[in-house]
Amino acid sequence: TLEYLETVGVPVLGWQHDWFPAFYTRSSGLPVAHRVESAAEVAAIFSNLTRAASGLLVTVPIPEDDELDAEHLGAVLDRALAECDDAAITGAAITPFVLGRISEATAGGSIPANLALAENNAGVAAQIAVALSAT
Repeated sequence: TLEYLETVGVPVLGWQHDWFPAFYTRSSGLPVAHRVESAAEVAAIFSNLTRAASGLLVTVPIPEDDELDAEHLGAVLDRALAECDDAAITGAAITPFVLGRISEATAGGSIPANLALAENNAGVAAQIAVALSAT
């Protein structure tokens, strides 16, 4: 995904972070090419895109206090995907199956983590929208 976005000229920005985030952890292990510290920075970059029909991706990690254990999640994900293979679960059915397994393995802790991520994303998006409206 990151390589494709780079190929088509979509800048990937890390919001106060150097790593491409995962849903429940702050890092997927993949670095982002550019880090931004403020909504004003994002607005300035957006205003100066060289491809007018393009956009940009701002990657916002889950707040530190809401992050789940990456090692545990990795093992749960590996098991859940293996179960999908064993049960011939494919396509759109994979996501709800895997999310169910993650919820079970975290005793429901993945749900508030996911909500914290969504709230954080919305807050950052609002800051960026205000900054963009001022340009």
